[in-house]
Amino acid sequence: MIHAEKLRADFPILFQEVNDEALVYLDNAATTQKPKQVLAALTNYYEKDNANVHRGVHTLAERATHEYEAAREKVRRFIHANETAEVLFTRGTTTSLNWVARSFGEFIHEGDEIVLSYMEHHSNIIPWQQLAKQKGATLKYIELTPEGLLDMVDAKEKITAKTKILAIAHVSNVLGVKNPVKDLAELVHEKGGVIVVDGAQAAPHMPINVQELDCDFYAFSGHKMCGPTGIGVLYGKRTWLEQMEPVEFGGEMIDFVELYDSTWKELPWKFEAGTPNIAGAIALGHAIDYLETIGLAEIHRYEEEIVAYVLPKLQAIKGLTIYGPQEPEKRTGVIAFNLENLHPHDVATALDMEGVAVRAGHHCAQPLLNYLQVPATARASFYFYNTKQDADRLVEAILATKEFFQHGTI
Repeated sequence: MIHAEKLRADFPILFQEVNDEALVYLDNAATTQKPKQVLAALTNYYEKDNANVHRGVHTLAERATHEYEAAREKVRRFIHANETAEVLFTRGTTTSLNWVARSFGEFIHEGDEIVLSYMEHHSNIIPWQQLAKQKGATLKYIELTPEGLLDMVDAKEKITAKTKILAIAHVSNVLGVKNPVKDLAELVHEKGGVIVVDGAQAAPHMPINVQELDCDFYAFSGHKMCGPTGIGVLYGKRTWLEQMEPVEFGGEMIDFVELYDSTWKELPWKFEAGTPNIAGAIALGHAIDYLETIGLAEIHRYEEEIVAYVLPKLQAIKGLTIYGPQEPEKRTGVIAFNLENLHPHDVATALDMEGVAVRAGHHCAQPLLNYLQVPATARASFYFYNTKQDADRLVEAILATKEFFQHGTI
């Protein structure tokens, strides 16, 4: 069982005032806060082990290399990959998805089809747009049901023998819905294509088993799961990674360099050119340790409990529109909403005056918001260190905002 009040003690940033109010941080879909254990790992590396990896035989280099590769093993275990050769360190989800588009994209030809959904983040749209333009391929989008779920009937129609890539979010960063990745993988594999999963909003919140999902590629970011910024992961099945060419070249990823040709190292280092984000990878490993101590299944259960608690309270606010499914059991801890006659930026600013931090804008999902026929939304997103008191503060702040803009007083 999760005791959020106790876990909050690990996050110093949460204990501050914003605009003379105690901070309630509800922008976790954008980035999560970092526990003391992760901050200590960053400091420890730079104070005691700072050296480049794989290249030196001195003690600091060997310690840094050991910790860096130990972090890769932690990631492998975290997502249940078959081997560490299938775990590539990147700068984040965006980089991971771009690597797949640029490298696996070499197998795409004119007339091939790339299938996305309307709920994708820009990072899982633009790389495929560019690839389609370069190769003369066709982009297709899976429709959504009226309540905001992926329309699996339409998915079966859109995924054809011409489909070479299905790129899909595991969890939507706006609608908060979880997509049936395993079923989609089966659909696209039956047609001879591959599935690329944007796991940025899933990996921090629920157990991930890439072998059970049978995804060909899975991408996620460290900063959304209590790790530092600038570090991410791309999982790929060995069979594909061996066939793919690197997208960055230089030191570290080479085997032999001659005047007119070069050869690459074996997996996973073949893709990791230059000095990597060593401290970031090590700290990500410690973030994984921290999350596994709590338990990903417990985190998922707790967030379901928070959503079941707060969603009815939000639904009871007259003039508040919530996007996505209205049943708590169909949602994750992401809740996008609008308050009648108010721009979401004004709502977010007013909530900030109450000490409540939420996101406002298009959330890097403009095609989805166009689909929903709204220019922007406010978005509250919960994590395991948020409490029911935080949820109440959100509701109270929205009510105070509504009162202020209607009558000019709080």
